[in-house]
Amino acid sequence: MRPYVVVNVAMSADGKLSTRERRQVKISGAQDFTRVDRLKAGSDAVMVGIGTILADDPSLTVKGEDCRQHRKNRGVCEHPVRIVVDSRARIPLEASILHKGNGLRIVAVSEKADPKKIAALKPVATVIVAGEEQVDLTTLMDELGTMGIRRLMVEGGGELIAGMIRARLVDEIYTFVGNMIIGGRDAPTLADGEGFLAEEEFPWLTLIETRRIEDGVLLHWKVGQPDQR
Repeated sequence: MRPYVVVNVAMSADGKLSTRERRQVKISGAQDFTRVDRLKAGSDAVMVGIGTILADDPSLTVKGEDCRQHRKNRGVCEHPVRIVVDSRARIPLEASILHKGNGLRIVAVSEKADPKKIAALKPVATVIVAGEEQVDLTTLMDELGTMGIRRLMVEGGGELIAGMIRARLVDEIYTFVGNMIIGGRDAPTLADGEGFLAEEEFPWLTLIETRRIEDGVLLHWKVGQPDQR
C-alpha cells in the first residue's frame, strides 16, 4: 500500500515559493509554523527534493517539545523518517538532515548515481535505488509503503511536487498564501517542471477549507474533483 501523500507549501500572493536565486523567504509566521510542525509530527515521513537540501539545508525535525512528546507517547521516534529525492546522490555528507535529530533517513537515488557517493551515504542513511535516469517516484512510493510508511508529508521543492502530482501520487495539498509579491519568471512555484499542455491533463482540486492565519490565508485542497474521489 502506497503512503497517503500530503503536500504542504508556503507561497507568495503571486505563487512563488522563493526568489529566482532560490533564496529562502519567510512567507508565513509563528502560527503557521506551529501548524506545519503539527502536520509533520502527525506524519510517518517527510520528504523533500535535493534542490531544497542544497538551497536551505533543512533538518526536517519536529521542533515543538509537545509535538515530539506526542510522538513518543505513540511509541514512535520523536522525528518522522526523513527522505531526500536525489537522483545523482548530490547531497553533502554534512547536510543537516543526515545528522540533526534521531530517526531513520532515506536518500532515494537513480541508477545513474555515483556508486562511490552511494557507498559514502550508507553509514548515515538508507539508500533506495529507484529508476534509471531519475528517481521513479511511483516505485519509491511502493517501496516506502512496504517499509510501513502510511502517511507522507512533502515539503518541496517545485520540481518534486510537480513530479508527484504528474504521477498522480498526491492526495491533499495545503497552500499557505502570504501577503507579499516575490515576482520573477524563474522563481520556483508549487509545480515546476514541464507543466501540463492540455486541459484534460490538468489535475483538478476540491477545496476543503479556507482559513485566515495572521496576514495570510491557508487553502486546504483534496486532489480530484468530487466525482473523482
